[in-house]
This record gives sequence, C-alpha cells and structure tokens, in this order.
Amino acid sequence: MQTVHEPASLRAVIRGWRAEGKTVGLVPTMGNLHAGHFSLIRHARARADRVVASIFVNPTQFGPNEDFERYPRTLVQDQAGLADEGCDLLFAPEVSALYPLGPERAVKVHVPRLGEILDGASRPGHFDGVATVVCKLFNLVQPDFAVFGQKDYQQLRVIERMVADLGLTVKVMGAATVRAADGLALSSRNQYLDDRERAVAVEVSATLRQMQALMAGGHAREAVEQAAMARLVQSGFVPDYAVIRRAEDLEIPAPEADLTSLVALVAARLGTTRLIDNLPFSAA
Repeated sequence: MQTVHEPASLRAVIRGWRAEGKTVGLVPTMGNLHAGHFSLIRHARARADRVVASIFVNPTQFGPNEDFERYPRTLVQDQAGLADEGCDLLFAPEVSALYPLGPERAVKVHVPRLGEILDGASRPGHFDGVATVVCKLFNLVQPDFAVFGQKDYQQLRVIERMVADLGLTVKVMGAATVRAADGLALSSRNQYLDDRERAVAVEVSATLRQMQALMAGGHAREAVEQAAMARLVQSGFVPDYAVIRRAEDLEIPAPEADLTSLVALVAARLGTTRLIDNLPFSAA
C-alpha cells in the first residue's frame, strides 16, 4: 500500500489508475482504525478495482472544548491494518493541505435543516465541517463511490443530501454498523471509556432495542422517547437525545407512518465520552 500526504501526489496516482480504466472506491476516516473501519475497506474492496482510504482528523468538525487535540492519532498502526485489508492508497494530509488558507478562512459547505437538527443542534457547526471536508475529498479523489458506516447515521444522510444537491457524481454507500459481542457499536471514542463505563455503555444499544420493541407494541412515539431518556439517565448517562425519526430525512414521523420507514437514534454522554448509535426499524 502506498501512502501520500499531498493532493498533487494523490491525483497523480489516481490519474494513472484512470488511464488503465480502473474503478475507484473511497473510505474517508479520521484514523484510529478498528474493525468497523476495516469492514468499510472490505466493502469497497469487493466493489472497486482500487481502494483509497483517507485519514484526516478534521478540525472544522470539532466544536470548542471537544476532543480535537486528544483524538487518537495512530498512523503507523492504521497503515498496517489498511495494508492487511488490501487498501491500495492511503491519503493522510496535514491540515494545511486541505485548508491552505487555514480552517477559519475555509469555504464552508452547509446542509440546511438536515445538518442543523439532532447532532447538528448538539454540536453546532459539526456537519458544516463534515460536509466541507467530504466535499474536498470527493473533489480530490473523484471516486466512483464512497463508503460510510451507518453508525454515523445522520452524517450518512447529510452526505447523501450534499451529493444530490450539488450534483456530484460519486455514489454514496452505507455499510452496516459493526458491534461488539454485547451490542456496543464500535467507535474510536470507545477507548475513552474506563472499565466501569464500558460495562454501562451497552445500555445505548439496549435502549434502542427497547425503543423499537415499544413502537412495535403500539406505544406512542412521544412516550417511547420519554422512556428511553429516562432509562439512559437512570443508567448514568447525560443524554442529548433519544428519538424516533423518519429514516429518509430525520424529520418527525406522522403517527400513521410505517414502522419500517423509521429509525431510532441516541446520543448520550457517559463521563467524558459522547456515544451515538441508531437502529433502523427496517433492519428488525
């Protein structure tokens, strides 16, 4: 596997592939890779002639007092894992390569409404940073498709909306959430949890399953959400939200909505760690 750090080097490699008629898949990441990330690489590997992964801890998607400075950076370990999974090219730029005028002066991509609710409300500006950096990566790599994990459900929907509205040609693919044996969704931030918190963290996925079961049992959405918030608080979390939304656009569903068109979403803090997870009803 080859590693490049500059956009010009990235483009040179991809030009060579395109001259050979190769298809290209992209897997954007922030590094500190785990089994969930590697499942995305395998998803891309099965569908493209060449696979590009990016590792970039993007400063514009972190808010004040968030964990940008302490976010784990494990490039050597990540390179070995990507090579083992058959990744062809790693793009690992410095901040100056993607934000030549500095992050504070960068052009921003804003996705109205969808990027402003739920995580967009809890973390103002977060999805501007996500949409901006993903748009940059799409422009640099020009992939045939890009793969994102469904654990970051709202992010996936934001990127799909951006691609559709800007007329980009890249196909956005979602890959299923990878979970630990006890149900906890794999996340780079899980390593922030101490042993006690790790044992409690499984309550996030358990709460999602309860939300789905209560809705299937005919309970009102508002009551289901209230019960979920209460369960999380009782377990020691400080929840940002526990909601049932339309899977398509994360708006509040009509009372008569088909259950398979819905998704349950949770964001909650446990100690200093913020956990997010979701459960599409169509996956039941």
